[in-house]
Amino acid sequence: MSKGNTFQEEENPFSLSIGDAMAALLLVFVLILSAILLELEETKEKQNLVITEYKNLKNEIYEKLYEEFKDDLGKWGAELERSNLSFKFNEPDVLFSTNSSVLKTEFKEILSDFFPRYISVLRRDEFIESIEEIRIEGHTSSEWIYNASEDYAYVENMRLSQDRTRSTLNFVLEQITNENARQWTKSLITANGLSSSQLIVNEDGTENKQASRRVEFRVRTDAEKRIDELLKIIDE
Repeated sequence: MSKGNTFQEEENPFSLSIGDAMAALLLVFVLILSAILLELEETKEKQNLVITEYKNLKNEIYEKLYEEFKDDLGKWGAELERSNLSFKFNEPDVLFSTNSSVLKTEFKEILSDFFPRYISVLRRDEFIESIEEIRIEGHTSSEWIYNASEDYAYVENMRLSQDRTRSTLNFVLEQITNENARQWTKSLITANGLSSSQLIVNEDGTENKQASRRVEFRVRTDAEKRIDELLKIIDE
C-alpha cells in the first residue's frame, strides 16, 4: 500500500458513458417515432377503407336505382346522378303551378309510381343499415315578382320551396302502405327548401331558370359520417 495523500477512484460498473447515454436516447426516440408512424399508417388505412367502402356503396346504390328506373327517366323528365345519388325531377311545368305548392296531378301520378319503388331499393338488405338520410330538396330559380329585390325574392322563394317539399313529403308518405317501411322512411326522410341557393347555370355562366326549378330526392349514407369522424381525428 502506497503512502501519501493520493488515492485511486474506484470505477462504477453501472455508470454509462456519454456515448452509451446518447445511444439509449436515440433508441427511445426511434421507438417513439415508430409508434407515431404506425398510428398514422393505421389511421390512413382506416380512412382509405372507409372511403373505399363509401365509393363502393354509392356505386351499388346508383346501379340498383338506375336498373329500377332506367326506363322511366325519360318519360318523367328525370335524371339520376351517380356523384351524389340525386334523383332529379326537372320538368317544372309538371311539378307545380307558378307560385303554388300544390302538386299537379301528373306529378302525383309520377310520385305514386316512383316513391314506393325508390324506398324498396333503399331498404334492400345490403343498403338498409347504411342509409343515414333521405332528403327531399326543393329548388327554385332566382325570379320572383317583377322588380322584387334580390333578398325579397330569395326569402319568398325559400318559403315557396319549403312549402313544396312539405307537400311532396306528405304525399309520398301516403304511398307507403307497409307499416314497417313507412316507419323506417319517417325516421330518415327530411324536407328541405333551398330557394335559389343551388342554381343550375348554362355554359356561359348565366342562370338556367327552367332547370333551376326542380325537386330532388337525395340519399346520404353513414359512410359520409364515418369519413367526417376520421378527418376530425386526423386534424386533432
